[in-house]
Amino acid sequence: MKIIGPDDALPSRRIRRAAVAGPAGSGKSTLARTLCERMGLPYVEFESFFHAPGWTVRETWQADVLDFISGDEWAIEWQGEEVRERMTERLDVLVWLDHPRAMTVARTVVRTLKRRVGRGSKIAGGNVEGPLHTFFTDRDHIVKLAWRYHPIIRARVRKVIAENRYPDLVVVRLRGQRQVDRWLDGPLARNLR
Repeated sequence: MKIIGPDDALPSRRIRRAAVAGPAGSGKSTLARTLCERMGLPYVEFESFFHAPGWTVRETWQADVLDFISGDEWAIEWQGEEVRERMTERLDVLVWLDHPRAMTVARTVVRTLKRRVGRGSKIAGGNVEGPLHTFFTDRDHIVKLAWRYHPIIRARVRKVIAENRYPDLVVVRLRGQRQVDRWLDGPLARNLR
């Protein structure tokens, strides 16, 4: 396994399968969409496999994700406890958005506000996040989840690195949007030429 930063060269083989890890507000979906665009692939948001209307869970979500990642080329968010291991074993690159906690929580607040006024990204299944004032009453408010899951996601990626079960896997650790932009325009661009 190789762990690299935003300026380090990717392996000489062209990336075919990539996942983006990070907590809420880190930019997983945005980066996965960008990877798909640059790789010439259609983008499918992970949450579209998972969420049905009314915040219910689609019964077929695991099978649908496993079918999706059985393909030769894809990029997606590194989510879903039940499918994450199968996803990881197929990866060429795991992009770890290891941004500061305050940054991801602030982004989550802004995203939630934009969604509430109809200017933000849509949520799979036609679902709508609760208003910010429910932060005080909802234990699982997205802003609280962004705070709570930040160290959990970091621990999950560190576990993959520590276990070192995937010798060909490359982990790209990016801390902050400037590093994301440098990686996209530098090592990734060179790899996809």
